[in-house]
Amino acid sequence: MSEEKKSAAAALKEKLLVKKESGVRKLDEQEIGRADEFCKGYVRFLDHAKTEREAVSYSIQAAEAAGFTAYDRTRSYQPGDKVYVNNRGKALMLCVIGQEGTKNGVRLGIAHIDSPRLDLKPNPLYESSDLALFKTHYYGGIKKYQWTAVPLALHGVVVLKDGTVKDVYIGDDESEPCFVVTDLLPHLADEQMTQPMRKAFNGEHLNVLIGSRPFNTDEESESVKLNVMNLLFEKYGMTEADFMSADLTMVPAARARDVGFDRSMIGAYGHDDKVCAYPALMAAIDVKAPVQTVITVLTDREEIGSDGSTGMKSTYMADFIADLAQADGMELRHVMAKSTCLSADVNAAFDPTYASAFEANNSSYINCGAVITKYTGSGGKYSTSDASAEYMAKIRKLLDDTNVLWQTGELGKVDGGGGGTIAKFVANLNADVVDLGVPVLSMHAPFEVVSKVDVYETYRALYEFYAAK
Repeated sequence: MSEEKKSAAAALKEKLLVKKESGVRKLDEQEIGRADEFCKGYVRFLDHAKTEREAVSYSIQAAEAAGFTAYDRTRSYQPGDKVYVNNRGKALMLCVIGQEGTKNGVRLGIAHIDSPRLDLKPNPLYESSDLALFKTHYYGGIKKYQWTAVPLALHGVVVLKDGTVKDVYIGDDESEPCFVVTDLLPHLADEQMTQPMRKAFNGEHLNVLIGSRPFNTDEESESVKLNVMNLLFEKYGMTEADFMSADLTMVPAARARDVGFDRSMIGAYGHDDKVCAYPALMAAIDVKAPVQTVITVLTDREEIGSDGSTGMKSTYMADFIADLAQADGMELRHVMAKSTCLSADVNAAFDPTYASAFEANNSSYINCGAVITKYTGSGGKYSTSDASAEYMAKIRKLLDDTNVLWQTGELGKVDGGGGGTIAKFVANLNADVVDLGVPVLSMHAPFEVVSKVDVYETYRALYEFYAAK
């Protein structure tokens, strides 16, 4: 083939075909440095926001430091004003009033701040064979075996009968005790290891070891349990009955760490979906004088279907937008019909070790930037919103025009399983929405992995979406 024809083919290829080169190679050292610097803040967030309550508390502190104040529906707000709404300490909305108010819709960035974990049952404490243990009920989709034989920390709140609230954090600091779900030694596990994974690890066996010494030498029954309860009473003033009015959960005790010789990745518990929540939080803090009103929603309960007063099936977001609309002389339905949303949620990064679970041409990859997921669901696109071609084109143009590194991806092979996001609940309110977030390795494991570049580019995508004219 002549050089002239090669050049023509190369030019046509450049014009018509999607470029396959690795995304990070498109970035200069300054952009990579900005990604590394941005992720220092993200690591601090991860270590202080393992539960949704902690994420809300951390985010409010950051927002107030940036000038946000608690929303008062009786007040009048002007363009540029920054307010927040705290929903029961477990979900949060940050709003920057736009130059147009709500008359041409609002721009929504929505992420969830709950993650898979082991919740304590209402009556968790028991003693067996001179060991004290907690009974748990796992929260969200987990591989149960991954939660055995790893250090765990106890996080949450206990509300005493008189209404006193006690915050609980035990096990993260190396000077503190941690806890553990024990596993069966391989020498005695022949039967266990021949069973299907779903049967080999039973949810009722996820019991957390919390103590082994009796209260004293008295011959009382349950003296190990009594000793544990006495320690909890001394520290928190709680009795066994107070477990019934507690939100207590076991989370991995490990702190966020750099991964790889090149420190290009972050390993931690809770990337799904705090790896999108933190960029959304920072985009809300950093955006100045947006044209349309910007609302960032950090929501709860996505991992178990979004039901409940702090989940996206609740009306709390729509009620807030209705208040803003009323102040502008608008109605909610008219505002939502013009609104747009980035549902900031993760996707599964292609893992070469488990390549058979993915369809390589439609997967997202580490270090290739924020991933747009047009639809999620399972089987025949069941339980998904499926973004329209028109809205996809608008988001493509926005990201390209602002030089955000991005990619598209699908959640594994067709009929390989699947999962959903909160995008469909926003779509049900008659807004345009698409998922955009960070690709994750080992999703829902106690230690997930993401790329620093992808975290930063997701922040940039959300910021440019908020700031667009």
